[in-house]
Amino acid sequence: MLSLSEVMLQNYDMESFSELEKMISEKAKAGEIHFQMDVKPTYRDTPDDWEDKLESAFNTRS
Repeated sequence: MLSLSEVMLQNYDMESFSELEKMISEKAKAGEIHFQMDVKPTYRDTPDDWEDKLESAFNTRS
């Protein structure tokens, strides 16, 4: 299972929510099938609908 906190810890050099979205999409394309949003991202550009955006990024596997 892919957890958001794990992605953020492993990629501590990310500086924006858009970078996080790309990383989540890459993880999904690499074969991850479950995604847990266990923390809220604290990037300056984190939108109010961050959960929907990350879920969408994860579900876009093509």
